Amino acid sequence: MKKYFDVYPRVFYPSLIFILAFVFLSILGGEPVREFFDKTAYLVTESTGWLFILGVNLFVVICLYIAFSKYGKHRLGGKHAKPEFTVFSWFAMLFSAGMGIGLLYFSVSEPITHFANPPIPVDSVKDRAIQALDFTFLHYGLHAWAIYCIVGLSLAYYGFSKKLPFSLRSIFFPVLGRKIFGKTGDIIDVIAVVATLFGLATSLGFGARQIATGLNYLFGVDPGQGTQISIIVVITLIATISVVTGLKKGVKFLSRLNLFIALIFLVSMLFLSDALSIIRIFVESTGQYFDRFIELGTFSSAYVDSAFQNDWTVFYWAWWIAWSPFVGMFIARVSKGRTVREFVLGVLLVPTLMTFFWISVFGGSALSIEIENPGVLSEIILNDSSTSLFVFLQEFPLPALTSFLGIFMVAVFFVTSSDSGSLVIDSITAGGKLDAPVGQRILWALMEGAVAIALLLGGGLKAMQTASVSTGILFLFVIFVMVYSLLKSFKRLKYFKRKEDRKEKINRKLSL
Repeated sequence: MKKYFDVYPRVFYPSLIFILAFVFLSILGGEPVREFFDKTAYLVTESTGWLFILGVNLFVVICLYIAFSKYGKHRLGGKHAKPEFTVFSWFAMLFSAGMGIGLLYFSVSEPITHFANPPIPVDSVKDRAIQALDFTFLHYGLHAWAIYCIVGLSLAYYGFSKKLPFSLRSIFFPVLGRKIFGKTGDIIDVIAVVATLFGLATSLGFGARQIATGLNYLFGVDPGQGTQISIIVVITLIATISVVTGLKKGVKFLSRLNLFIALIFLVSMLFLSDALSIIRIFVESTGQYFDRFIELGTFSSAYVDSAFQNDWTVFYWAWWIAWSPFVGMFIARVSKGRTVREFVLGVLLVPTLMTFFWISVFGGSALSIEIENPGVLSEIILNDSSTSLFVFLQEFPLPALTSFLGIFMVAVFFVTSSDSGSLVIDSITAGGKLDAPVGQRILWALMEGAVAIALLLGGGLKAMQTASVSTGILFLFVIFVMVYSLLKSFKRLKYFKRKEDRKEKINRKLSL
């Protein structure tokens, strides 16, 4: 068995047992399980929404402080560490791991939904359109990437610079000391594994639903639960093949393929629509986002109905937090040799601006179509959001070709998210080892598919959202401690750097 598995038993087995129990309970539980998911989602979002909003804003401030402080000069892995990947490959992996399926699913549906049902009541059509993009940018902008940045930077610092195991527990060494190697550290890693699996399963559920809808549009395939499960099975098997090849082959190749396909799709849609109008939308909407940054980031539905906040912003923050162990560890693993400043600004700004341009092309074009022909998109999208991309593509030439390309993109993002997540979970359950045995990678890749199917059978997308929100609130507290731990370590780094500088000055004077 040692040949196929190299596990850290106190993390591997509790995680596996919990996941298997959840899978069987979700599949066999029936209506009581569905009711439980509904009640849990409402309770968590209604009671802790303010905490998510406060926490995520704090993460943005901390990231910017670290980037522009003296800590920003520190190189992850030591003075002589060299980056393993080119800048292009690094950005490609950041983008594909961080947003993927969610961006494809919501880039049209979210602006149209906010336009039809404004979060903050406004009168003019222009104000409704601006607000629709503002809130979509909020959910995919700096706040989302700040969450990933905190987790990724912490892991990279303790894994590469401090030579601790590449695991979530290592981040808490300044606070817990040697306890990270005991039961306390085990609990942290188990929470990280569960949060990662649920966050990934939510994305896989959205992806399966969107692919099924696309197949229905193109070939008349029944988009129901059976088709979605079949899609999850097929994609999981492809992801398993990719994950066997490892980070520098399969995952790197798929990440680059993701970016190339995304660029082809993006450029095609840019020229099929009014390119000049799209560029204007991007410039104006990006400016509006930064102009209203504090207002949007702290909007808490204090004087309006909280349904929007719970269904959108709080869900997004919980979803990104549930994703953060996976995305954070993944971007940390590919960021050795970068300076802290390069890491923070790269992770915050580049994917954010790429995402804004993507949303401007798809969401901005969709809003222009909806304004010219009221109801042509919104009436269908509000009924079923998974149809949004394909309903939108019907308004342009060659809809069959672009829809097929869209389905292919969702599938590739689907595979990339699954195989990247498997590598991260392998590392955690193997005690921080970067190269877990092949058998172990296969196990976790298959387990991700099993969780997605269980959630689909147990309550559909609502169950997936509940899983993300529930694990997100747990891991939010973990990230709070993580921030304190990282800042404490950087202060010690600054102290030792001063001592080294004094020693160098003395040695130079003595040599003279």
